[in-house]
Amino acid sequence: MDSENKSRTLSSVIELAAVLPAMNGAAENATGSTLGAIESRADMEPPFRNGLEGRDRETKVSRWVFGIAGFYCISMFLVPLMMPTDSVPELSGRANMMDYASGNSWGNNDHFDGGEMGHNQSAHGGTFAWAELNPYYAFIYGFGDLNCHQKHERSWTINGNQMPVCTRDVGIFLGLALGGWWFSRRGLNRWTIRDSFLTLFPDTMIVSLYKNDRRLSAMLGTSLLFCLPVILDGGIQAVTAYESTNPVRIITGIPFGFIIGWYLCASLSSRPEKFNLDPTMVQLPAGARLSVANTAMDESE
Repeated sequence: MDSENKSRTLSSVIELAAVLPAMNGAAENATGSTLGAIESRADMEPPFRNGLEGRDRETKVSRWVFGIAGFYCISMFLVPLMMPTDSVPELSGRANMMDYASGNSWGNNDHFDGGEMGHNQSAHGGTFAWAELNPYYAFIYGFGDLNCHQKHERSWTINGNQMPVCTRDVGIFLGLALGGWWFSRRGLNRWTIRDSFLTLFPDTMIVSLYKNDRRLSAMLGTSLLFCLPVILDGGIQAVTAYESTNPVRIITGIPFGFIIGWYLCASLSSRPEKFNLDPTMVQLPAGARLSVANTAMDESE
C-alpha cells in the first residue's frame, strides 16, 4: 500500500514538474505579446519614433490620398448602378487619351474590331459621350476615359453599363486607398523620402538597413516587389498569347496601387522644416543620424 502511495506521489510530482514549465512558458508568451502590443501602441504616441511630438501632416496627407482614391473607387461602382440601364455601351479606347468625350471623339468612330485599340463602335452598342452626362457622372467617366483604355472585355458591367475603368484599375484604386489608409496609421516624417517610406516597417525590423546604409535599396526593392505582380501579368500578356483574367487583374492591381499610395504619402510627408532644418533632431533606428555636409543637406548617416 505504501509502495502504491509512493508511486502515486512520485507520478504527481513528475506531472507537476512537466506542467509548471509549460505554464511558465505560456505566461512568458502572454507577457511578451502584451508588452509587444503596448510597445506597438506606444511608438505611435507622442513623442513619436521620429523625435517629433506631432504627426498632423502625415495624417492629413494620407487621409487625403485615402479619401480621394476611396471616393473614386466607390463612385466607379455607384455611377453605372445609378445611370439608366444600358446607357453605357461596350467601350474600347486608348490609355491617357480622351476617346469618348463627345459623339465625334476617336472612340466613337468605326475601327477594325481585331485591332489592339478601338473597335467598330456602331457594332458594340453605338456612341457614348460622357460630356453629355451630369457633372458627377461626367467626371467619373471622363477621368476613366483619360486614365484607362476601357476595353470592354477587361471591364465589368453593372446595370447594363460598362464601368468607367477596367478591372486592373479597380484593383489599383483600391490599393491606392489602402496605401493611404495604412500610412495614416503608421507613417512618419523622417526628413527624407526613403526614411519616411521605411517608417511603415517596425524599427526593430530595419536596424540592419541603417547599420549598413541600405535604405534606398530597401525602398526600391520593396517598390519593385509590389510592382512585380502587375509587371509580370501585364508584361506576359503583352508579349505572348497569354490572356489574363479579371480576378487576376484585380489581385495584381492592388499591390501596385498600394505602393503608389505608400510612396505618395511618404514623399508628401517628408518635411525637413518640421525639424527646424536640423537633421540631428531626426530619430532613426540603430541610433543612426542624418548629417549636413558642405552646407548641403546630405542623407548619409
